[in-house]
Amino acid sequence: MVGSEGLCRGAGRRARQRKSPGECEPWSLAESIDLYDAIEWAAAQPWCSGKVGLSGISYFAINQWFVANHQPPSLAAIIPWEGFADLYRDALFHGGLLSLFMPNWYMAHLMHHVVGRASRHHPNRWQTNTLHFWLHNNLDSGAFRGAQAQWDKITVPMFSVGNWSGMGLHLRGNTEAFMRAATPHKKLRIHAGTHVHPFYSEDGRRDQLRFFDYWLKGIDNGVMKEPPVKLAIRKGRDEVEWRFEHEWPLARTQWTKFYFDLSPPAPDAPANAGRLVTANPHACSSRTYPASSLGSMGSTSAASSQVMAGAIPPGMGIALESPPLAQDVEVTGPLAAVLWVASSTEDMDLFLTIRNIDGDGNEGQQGTPVPVAKGWLRVSHRELDPERSLPYRPYHRHQRRLYLNPGEIVRVEVEIWPTSMVFKKGHRIRLDVQPRDGVGSSAYMHYHADYNSGTNTIYAGGEKDSYLLLPIIPGA
Repeated sequence: MVGSEGLCRGAGRRARQRKSPGECEPWSLAESIDLYDAIEWAAAQPWCSGKVGLSGISYFAINQWFVANHQPPSLAAIIPWEGFADLYRDALFHGGLLSLFMPNWYMAHLMHHVVGRASRHHPNRWQTNTLHFWLHNNLDSGAFRGAQAQWDKITVPMFSVGNWSGMGLHLRGNTEAFMRAATPHKKLRIHAGTHVHPFYSEDGRRDQLRFFDYWLKGIDNGVMKEPPVKLAIRKGRDEVEWRFEHEWPLARTQWTKFYFDLSPPAPDAPANAGRLVTANPHACSSRTYPASSLGSMGSTSAASSQVMAGAIPPGMGIALESPPLAQDVEVTGPLAAVLWVASSTEDMDLFLTIRNIDGDGNEGQQGTPVPVAKGWLRVSHRELDPERSLPYRPYHRHQRRLYLNPGEIVRVEVEIWPTSMVFKKGHRIRLDVQPRDGVGSSAYMHYHADYNSGTNTIYAGGEKDSYLLLPIIPGA
């Protein structure tokens, strides 16, 4: 097995690696070619059978997609464990919005190699201006093609592993891989928990070894005869139940629309309250809210509200809730939302957060403010790719900006990253629609630029049927 991160030119961290030469260009075409060479070198060694497998978390997973684009002849199997597959859509720009995680990650590594101890041996390892390259290419122009999985070229046996908590970086890549990769030999596992521990758990280790024993050693252990999908179904407060499935999304999914009801809230309800209902309201209603506000520093800020100006002010946007559920409801699969929107300015940012609210009004997933799922869209990026879009997973082109005229009403589809959650009887399904990062954004905050200002308006009901599309699994 070959680890991919250690091949990054000039990025050695340990003492014995500090003198490694070369310019570091993370997730570049050059880096994937380096990994190709390493695979073929290993395969030619006398201690190798000629079959090479790749496994690892995060960086070690991501480059597996990109080297698989090249189809190295000795690459026999891959296990990309929590690794994004599209640098543009999965990591840098969520729905066209810059994720601050990536610049922050880059700066942390840049500082170590430019002003830290490592710089004594090779001060120019990160001289290539990767950060400028990332930020400058804020449309999917083709500049990132070397860091995007070409699914029709990925034919190697694949065990794709995701984490429900990985919304904002890795999860989308793992589910897209299972849906779209050309290989007929593929498995999908999605667990819960931290980014690191499941990889080293006894269960995780066993799953990896069985897959590699079959594809690298030819041991007929039955792993490819088992159902290809293994899911940790979340039931709240860290409780999960493992379940095997035969496909993704699940064939028995009941795709269910929860329509927005934006009629005036009840007298005792918050001013931004709305409802999720099972039938589209006959009359059209709307709700207008400010897109920005004065921050803790006394002025509006283009940067993330929680990074530069404190937490998002209470009541920003709208909060839609279902009635208390009459029975347990399982939601497992990809999600989407359709909204009719307008802005007083040229653009509009949409931050969607699905939450599990218990009977006491508290977050019901893990007992802490951890959201169920998230989705994002900058409205000027609303153009869809009709060949790749699905009703439950819109696919945006991100190749041009369709700016708004003030007050212009447009229909948008928002991709919400996949999830699994059993909403218990008496709980409410809540959808926050906000102009800034909401609860549970953690490290994955976004830079809002100066497009999203003035006021935003959401329309619902009548011909403006705004709704949340949920993958409900019967028999929860």
